[in-house]
Amino acid sequence: MREGFNSLKIKSNLEISAKIFEIRLQMEHKKEIKPGQFFMIKGWEATAPFLPRPLSVADVEDDCLTFLYEVKGQGTHLLSKLRVEDTLDVLGPLGNGFTLESDKKIALISGGIGIAPMFYLLKNLDAPVDFYAGFRSAVYWMDKIESRVNTLYVSTEDGSTGHKGFSIDQFNPHNYDLVITCGPVPMMKKVLELCEGIVSVQVSMESRMACGIGACLGCTIETANGIKRVCKEGPVFKGKEVLL
Repeated sequence: MREGFNSLKIKSNLEISAKIFEIRLQMEHKKEIKPGQFFMIKGWEATAPFLPRPLSVADVEDDCLTFLYEVKGQGTHLLSKLRVEDTLDVLGPLGNGFTLESDKKIALISGGIGIAPMFYLLKNLDAPVDFYAGFRSAVYWMDKIESRVNTLYVSTEDGSTGHKGFSIDQFNPHNYDLVITCGPVPMMKKVLELCEGIVSVQVSMESRMACGIGACLGCTIETANGIKRVCKEGPVFKGKEVLL
């Protein structure tokens, strides 16, 4: 096990949509975890040539820690093969998390696996929220989200569920006091363009990481205030700060 990492047992690791997995881990000691924070996850031998993967916290329930991930490469493929009672090495919580607001009407906008940090955020928001969720085709976790929001807008690129198109197609920035978004960079760039001069935005960035603690400088991005580390100064940034 790598220095600073803890081993947690897997309670479940289920494919909930094509190549989308929900993994639940048993926590021995409850930690204070802020919505928007992440963990570095490693589920293979220390000698394997694969870096740990950063995964946003999708939910926290008593002794259970939940993540969503998409199988894209060899590391997440190995992760998807783990079973109940197997162990994962985890480091976290890491990053800064979202700034929670209680007196504003809020829009959450996600694209694909960018939905991962939104449910735990919803559980911690004491404010009216509309949710705009976009998917390529099959949808997931909508049953968990629908009961917690004022209005749920679902979009799929193939039109199989909800609006045919993208999550931002149904979004009007003039209706909100705050917008929070996570997903593909082109989608978030469009959100920032739509909201510019109208409403403030919080952006949850994704990046490949090696250490997760700001030492390796492998996850830097350009911002209006210079180079920032997604793992340390982020992953949540003010919309007016990031340059997409």
